[in-house]
Amino acid sequence: MRPDIDTNADSEVAAPAYVRLDGVQLSAEQIDRHVESLMAAAKVTGLGVALLDEKGVRYLKGYGLADVERGHRLDPDTVMYGASLTKAAFAYAVMTLVDQGRVDLDAPISRLLPQPLPAYARYRDLAGDDRWRTWTLRILLSHTSGLPNWRWYMPGKKLTILFEPGTRYAYSGEGIQVAQLVLEAGLDIDVDALMERRVFQRFGMRRTSMRWREDFGTNLALGYSETGENLGHKQRRSTRAAGSMDTTLRDYASFLAGLQRGDGISAGSRDQMLRPQVRITSKTQFPTHIWEDTDANDDILLSYGLGWGVFESPFGRAYFKEGHDDGWNNYALCLVDGRRCILLLANSSNGEGIFVRLVDGLLGPMGIPWAWEGYTPYDLKKAEDR
Repeated sequence: MRPDIDTNADSEVAAPAYVRLDGVQLSAEQIDRHVESLMAAAKVTGLGVALLDEKGVRYLKGYGLADVERGHRLDPDTVMYGASLTKAAFAYAVMTLVDQGRVDLDAPISRLLPQPLPAYARYRDLAGDDRWRTWTLRILLSHTSGLPNWRWYMPGKKLTILFEPGTRYAYSGEGIQVAQLVLEAGLDIDVDALMERRVFQRFGMRRTSMRWREDFGTNLALGYSETGENLGHKQRRSTRAAGSMDTTLRDYASFLAGLQRGDGISAGSRDQMLRPQVRITSKTQFPTHIWEDTDANDDILLSYGLGWGVFESPFGRAYFKEGHDDGWNNYALCLVDGRRCILLLANSSNGEGIFVRLVDGLLGPMGIPWAWEGYTPYDLKKAEDR
């Protein structure tokens, strides 16, 4: 039986640690019990939990271990792999350039690059397919380029445009890397410096970087597989907008709080980023190069904005971003209005199995599209296995 928060116990809390969207008050003890029981049941190594409301970050705590072998505890300042949470921060940085007039979201990249895209070695596979010329930064950030997530999933690892750009959603790290190329080669914008100035420094993210820093080793999480195998922590030496960011619970929560306030970005650009750009009709998010359509998510208007997924929750429009790699599962979920967020960073491949229960228990019954995201709750997986 899955652990639940007893919302009747301790219901009269003088100073609640957090008040859920449905008005339920949670004490720090209730939060701890809920998180720890789920982690134990699903065998999650370590987990960072942040809860935000209109006053900012209200709850911030690390649970479990950052390094099992050394017995190091995970805390809010432990450096963890952000994975694809990088894409959401990158989208924010791009929108600050839009506000300055330095970037036109709807300009074809063929007008921005100094040479045709297939002239770059990484994109020579696209020679003879001029559909890349229709790509814009809006298309790339909304994952409607037609590119697969990564070329190595394709036959012969050949980069291929799978459908007419702009016509449907298919998550693509390759597309985000093209956006980085456009900024760097076409507009002479150093993405590493851009992220440092516009995101990390702005929000006081002192232990966050697009590239490995030696000082991270003083408080570092290692990733662990489903069976508890130590997968280590890759030291990424190059900046990749699609997912090279290391960060901490405290730092990324600070970013979310700033985005909720609208710091450093115009109201119009924030709205563009967090409103639907394309409806999502695929049954599952992955694999992106093979899909089956469904109307299962029509009721929640599941869509993608610019760098963020969006849907209609019982409490209003919500936006979200996942981050995943072997040994790492991350999830950020916020309401567009109301300044409520939950941030979950796990150094365990089992982490995603408790995300639905954590969101419902700590933020409120949001009705997240967990089947589409592949976030099958651990207890349902166990039932299926039986």
